[in-house]
This record gives sequence, structure tokens and C-alpha cells, in this order.
Amino acid sequence: MQKEKLQIVGMTCAACANRIEKVVSRLEGVSAVSVNFASEKLVTDYDPEKVCLEDIKSAIVKAGYEALELQKRTTTDEDKIRKDKEIRILWRKFMISAVCCIPLLYLAMGAMIWWLRFPIPTLLKPMQYPLNYAFTQIALLLPILIAGHKFYSVGFKAALSRSPNMDSLIAMGTSAAVIYSLYSTYRIAMGDFSYMEDLYFETAGVIITLILLGKSLEAVSKGKTSEAIKKLMELAPKTAIVIQNGKEVVLPIEDVDAGDVILVRPGEKIPVDGVVLEGYTSIDESMLTGESIPIEKKEGDKVFAASLNINGSIQFQATKVGSDTALAQIIKLVEDAQGTKAPIAKMADIVSGYFVPIVFSIALIASAAWLITGQTAVFALTIFISVLVIACPCALGLATPTAIMVGTGKGAEYGILIKGGEALESTHKINTIVFDKTGTITEGKPEVTDIVTAGQFTRRELLQLAASAEKGSEHPLGEAIVRGAKKENLHMLKLDSFKALPGYGIEVSVNSKKVILGNKKLMINQDISLSNLEMESDQLASEGKTPMYIAMENEIAGIIAVADVVKESSARAIERLHGMGIEVAMITGDNQRTAEAIARQVGIDRVLAEVLPQDKSNEVKKLQSEGRIVSMVGDGINDAPALVQADIGIAIGSGTDVAMESADIVLMKSDLMDVPTAIELSKSTIRNIRQNLFWAFGYNVLGIPVAAGILYVFGGPTLNPIFAAAAMSLSSVSVLTNALRLKGFKPHK
Repeated sequence: MQKEKLQIVGMTCAACANRIEKVVSRLEGVSAVSVNFASEKLVTDYDPEKVCLEDIKSAIVKAGYEALELQKRTTTDEDKIRKDKEIRILWRKFMISAVCCIPLLYLAMGAMIWWLRFPIPTLLKPMQYPLNYAFTQIALLLPILIAGHKFYSVGFKAALSRSPNMDSLIAMGTSAAVIYSLYSTYRIAMGDFSYMEDLYFETAGVIITLILLGKSLEAVSKGKTSEAIKKLMELAPKTAIVIQNGKEVVLPIEDVDAGDVILVRPGEKIPVDGVVLEGYTSIDESMLTGESIPIEKKEGDKVFAASLNINGSIQFQATKVGSDTALAQIIKLVEDAQGTKAPIAKMADIVSGYFVPIVFSIALIASAAWLITGQTAVFALTIFISVLVIACPCALGLATPTAIMVGTGKGAEYGILIKGGEALESTHKINTIVFDKTGTITEGKPEVTDIVTAGQFTRRELLQLAASAEKGSEHPLGEAIVRGAKKENLHMLKLDSFKALPGYGIEVSVNSKKVILGNKKLMINQDISLSNLEMESDQLASEGKTPMYIAMENEIAGIIAVADVVKESSARAIERLHGMGIEVAMITGDNQRTAEAIARQVGIDRVLAEVLPQDKSNEVKKLQSEGRIVSMVGDGINDAPALVQADIGIAIGSGTDVAMESADIVLMKSDLMDVPTAIELSKSTIRNIRQNLFWAFGYNVLGIPVAAGILYVFGGPTLNPIFAAAAMSLSSVSVLTNALRLKGFKPHK
């Protein structure tokens, strides 16, 4: 299966998105398709052996829309130019309509509003020169109809293809007003001046003008919902200074290749990802991590595209360019998230799919009912137009995706990368969080704190033996022992063999002697007695230190205790989670005593100790079997299965690529305070979506019956089509404005 993303041009409401989904899903070989009305993007999975991308694009074009392939590079120039042009055209059309609409409304209504006493030229007075009066209105209406021609070309085409959309409602409503007014003009020309009161040209003109205004405001607002990703894209520099044959050459960023040596001076941005070859500097990586404190960089350290070089010149070798850079991956992740649909959107999608046909049916039934009850054709026509014009599928289609776009963008600003609408929605339901200990609650850089010998070795000999055994290990505790030996300038002994025992420790051979180093379980499995060191071991564990046992030739040789410092933010983050009513658990391979000592320091509710890496996902599953909505927070390769098993997997950004790939949310700052922030953001976004849906459904549920004349039945007024058009335009803008309020989100400290 192949995944492809396309930019869709020409959608006007949620019904358009549903239409495209149906058309593309009918193609053989297409397994999934999703169209996001707010971001104007289509994502599809298809079998390239059965259907090609051109077939998909062709189907979209036949449906009446344009499909553009998204640029592979990280720039917003073309997209921004296209959207700015679209906004300019809409505003120009609105201005043309407004210029013609004001005199049209003046001419049609001025004589009726007697208390304003609007003067009307003698040649245009309806009672004296009725045809002049009618033809002038037609002349003023024509530019408005031309400005709004797209409503008719798209609307009638959609209706004829049995997939009517919002444009269809506008086209049918205003066409009814224009056709009836033209008929009235004909009757006036025939000498029947009673039709003077049946001219509705201004109704069609004002409706088109107001909807063009609403569309213009909507386009501007929709542009603001994706500002976060635009800011990310604009961070990357456009050129790089590449060292070629000892000379400095300025190249466009697209021409930089992996392996090139790049020079960056103070105050310049890093153009691509790489590794420092020479020089020393401080770099502001806040664009990646949200952390404003500059990070010192020296030879061998990694640098990332778009980060800012503060005070020194460096040369580095490019390792990742173009779409492979960390910035490009973040942009892709946020874009993918903004293009997804949350489960809460499904109801709105279902309703909007049937919305337009239902509204058209209501308009026909209501107008026919009023005719049957004895009302005039003009009254029934007014009802018909009002119902069609007030209905707004746009508000339904925009309610969820706009909030998700703003919410995921806001998360990116805080260094919280949320991978999709489903993750954003589900996060607010979490009631249990499981933290991995090492590298998550703790710094992940343990140090040797105590060395206890059993008598046959000195302290330095035991450390030398342990470090020699661990020098081939990648385990954080093993690395801590090696660092401890290097600090004491101990040379490493040659190993005859090395064997890792995952979850337990290691087994090596030194000078033909068997040495094992690991946790208590390993010693028990090897039938090694720990009785003479049990008291010391318990004491170390109670202090939150991890005792590593060393045995030679099946005889205990001693203990090296290693302690990992708790992160400064851990206790504060857990306190905030408790304030939200969330239970917090910690999972670790450490022994029970050590784990409980760490748990006491930070306020953990439940300790899951002595858990093997492969069993972490089972522990998560056990919590889920209790009916809990579980989030797993981790940073290592061995956390990946648990991250996938959890309802919401949260990876620490400093962790491995595997962990980040497996997670639903990535915390770029590696700050646990971002865990409650992510939950708060989810709650704020879901609250915003519910407000939007309530307004969108409420507006239509109340507006359509009023337009159908329900108030008139009880002696109230009817709804003028002009006010119906104004209400419809404002409904979409109000939903977008409410979604934009999320941009003011700030986490509690």
C-alpha cells in the first residue's frame, strides 16, 4: 500500500469533502481516504498496482475540484501565494458586489423606509417609471451575479451529479428569487403594475454579497488556524555556506547534500542537521524543544536545522538534509496530525453527508405547506429561499478540524508533538499514567555511589573488574560503572567472551574465569548466596540506589551501587497529575526497594518493579483490564511495545527513534511537566470542539425551523432571506473565531 497526500482546491463546505471521499473510495485499489475540509488536504492509501495517483486526481477533477501534489520540500511559499491570491480574489469579488449592492438595496428599500426619506431620482421612481426601476435593479444585480458566478457553476453541477453542497443551496435559493423577479418584470412590462411589490432582485444581490463577505472572512480565519506550521516552515534558512575545495560557496538549501562540510557563523541559522567537526559555540534550539536556554556544542555534538548559532563559528558535516531533517520530520508530523479526523468528528461527517438533501426537502415541504394553507406564492417563495440560505453545512464541517489544527499547532509551539486528531481527543480521557523510571523520571545518567566488597577484592579491583565486563554494554547502569572506572584512571582488562542477559545482567570471561554482573534475580538464578551482603544491599536499595552484584566463579565478590538522579520536574509534574485526579504508576526493572525509594521522592502511587523489558506491555495490559485509560511515558527501545499497547503512548524527545515512532505524543523538551500540559491541551481542544459542534448544530436546528416559518404559525415574524444569509455567513466565522481562541492556550504552572 502507498500513502499519498493531495491539496484540494475548490471545496466550499463539508458536503464537498464527503463528495470527494465517496468518489475516490469507489476507485479500485483505494483502501482508505480522508478529506479534511479545514486544511483542504486529502490523505489516501492505495495499491499502486491497481490504481495510480493520476487516476485519483482525475476522479477528483471530474467531481468538480482541483487536486495538487504537495511539495516535498519544507517551504510554504507556493501554498501561501495560492492562499493569499484566493483571499485577494474573494475580497475583490466582495467589493464589486458591495459597490453594486448598496445602491440596489437603496433603490429597492429606500422608498419603503419612509422615516429615512431617502430621495430617489425621478426617472427611477417605481410608481412613475416602473420599467426604469426594474431594469436598473437588473443592471445593478448583474455584476453581483458575475462576482458570485462560482456559486452557480459549482452548485448546479453538484446538484446535477446528485451530490448537492452549500453552493447548491445558495444557487437554488437566489435563482428562485431572480427568476421570479424576472417574471414580475415581464408582467410589469405587460402593464400589470401589481407586480411592482414582487421584485426580489435586492434579495439575491444582498445574499450573494453577504456570503462573499463570509467566505472572505472564513478564508482569512482558516489561514490563521495553520499559522503554527507556517512559522515552523519559515524557520529554515534558504541558503548554506558549503566548504568546497577549501573555498566558501553559498548554495541554495535544496542543493546541500549529506556529507557536505558547512560553515556557520555567529548569528546564523543551522541550515541542515549534522555533526560538529570543529569549533565551539552555543546554539538556541528552542524551535525544536521549546527550551530557550542555549546549548553548548563542541566537536562530535549534533546540530539541527533552523536552530540559531549564538556566539561561535563552527564547521559541521551534514548528515540529514531536505525532508530528512528533524525540523522537516516535525513539520510532517504536525501536518499529518492536522489532516487527521478525531472520532468526535464522525457524527458531524455523517450529518453533513445528508445535510443538503434534507435541507432542500425541508424548503420544498415548508413552501408547499404554506401554499396549501392559503398563503401567496410570494410568501411561499420567501420561505423557500430563507430555508435554503440559512442552512450552513460549513459550520459543521469546520467545527472539529479547525480546533484540531489550532490545538496541534499550539502543542508544537510548546514542544509537544501530537500525531493525530485521535490522540488529541483520547488524551483528555487518561486516568492512569505509567512512567518508565530510567531516563523518564530520572535523568538517565546514573553514577557510581558505593562499592561494597566481599573480602577477596579491593574496592579498585572490584570496580576495574566490573568496568571491564561492562565496557561492551549499552545499558545506562553499565555505562555508569565504566565512567566511574575512567574517573579513577583504571585500565580495562581483556575479555575472553561477553554475553548479555536481557533483564538480568551480563556474563563474561576474564582470564578464563567466569564473571557475572547483574541484579538479584541473576544471582538467585545462578544459585549464588548473597547472605553476607544482604544487609548492605537492603540499605543501599532503601536509599534509592540500584545494587549491581558481581560474582566470580559462582562466588559473590561484591556490590557496586549506582544511583540515577531524579529529574527536577518529576515531582512537580506528578503533583499536577494528582491535581487532575490521575493515578501515577512507575515501571522499572530495578528491585522493589530501590523503586519504592524513588517513588517516595516523587509521589508515585503504584510501583511496578523488577519488570523485564518484554513484560512492560503486559503490565500496561493488566492496568487496562481494570477498566483504566492508560498512558505510557518512556524513552527507550524497550518501551516501544508498551507505548503501542497503551491507549496513549508518550515518548520523551531525547529518547530513541523507535520510541518516538511508537508513540502518539512526543515531548521534545524531555520535561515531564509537558505531560500534564498535553492533557490540559487535549481537554481545552475537546472543550472547544464541543462548543463548535454545539453552535453548529444549534444554529441549524434553530435557524432552519425559524426560516421555515415556525414563529409565524404562533403569530411571530417570518425570517427575511437577507437576514438568513447574514446569519449563515456569521455561523462559519463564529466557529472559526472560537477555534482561534485556542491560540491563547497557556498551561498552568
